[in-house]
Amino acid sequence: MATVAEVKTAIDAALQQIADVQAAVQAATERLGEAQQTLAGVLEGSGHETVDAAQASLSQANQELEDCLAATLAAVEQAQLYVATL
Repeated sequence: MATVAEVKTAIDAALQQIADVQAAVQAATERLGEAQQTLAGVLEGSGHETVDAAQASLSQANQELEDCLAATLAAVEQAQLYVATL
């Protein structure tokens, strides 16, 4: 069975991995926003339903990235609360 110190070390390592993922998600969110702006600028006034569908899909992807970030923040909070009880 792992010692308390080993558990804390493992949790710290996992939290660092989560921080890395959060940074990647934030970068992806920024890049996605830039892509949305580029697409909107290029296709402004098109009115074609596929353009609207593409924009809607990008908006959905952005929301899902935000949901992912929120979920990781909640996971970090719970892990930190657990570590505090050890």
